[in-house]
Amino acid sequence: MTDHQLPKTRDGEPRAFFGRRSGKKLHGGQKAMVDETLPELEIALSEHLDPRTLFPEAKRLVIEIGYGGGEHLARKAEEEPETGFIGCEVFTGGIGKMVQAAIAKNLSNVRLFTDDALKLLVTLPDASIDAVYLLYPDPWPKTRHHKRRFVSPVTLKELARVIRPGGTFHFASDIEDYADWTLAHIVREPEFTFAPDAPGSWHTPYPGWQPTRYEQKARREGRMISFYFTFDRR
Repeated sequence: MTDHQLPKTRDGEPRAFFGRRSGKKLHGGQKAMVDETLPELEIALSEHLDPRTLFPEAKRLVIEIGYGGGEHLARKAEEEPETGFIGCEVFTGGIGKMVQAAIAKNLSNVRLFTDDALKLLVTLPDASIDAVYLLYPDPWPKTRHHKRRFVSPVTLKELARVIRPGGTFHFASDIEDYADWTLAHIVREPEFTFAPDAPGSWHTPYPGWQPTRYEQKARREGRMISFYFTFDRR
């Protein structure tokens, strides 16, 4: 992993971008289900991880970073059985929901990573992933916390490295400041392009989109506009 080191904290430890892992504890039945099934789905990192070994038959490979309750990840995996999906999430409740969905839908094309997604990205080969989704990530609204946002020069450089030319990075948020932040960083990363069909078209959801619970929460709280960006890898 010498070529792609994680950014460090003052203590010299790799910095976690998510920053927090708290959440509701799993109830007894859910915990038992996770304890039994998660080991079959969870990705154990090695210095170099070839995602093709996880999905030998897959025609495409897709990562979703911070899948939350797993609604989008589970639906896409069910719709695209020939695509291999890697879901990254650190919250116990979200992991539990995704494990339950994988069992209920009999999803054999999903694997889960339960730590900071950047730790996974740095182990992947160049141009090994077809698409990455980052949907409604934690906006860390306070200025002093902006450094915790997942979108950064470091992460975009890793995304540009692992996404194949012609692949895509999808980012969605209801927070205008984070949307502006993401665009400001993307224009500084030469390997990505942003070419919307028309001004304002980024407010139109992705084809086949179904609102996640985070989007539904935003609407209930009065945030009625979202940003659905697609960045193309040159």
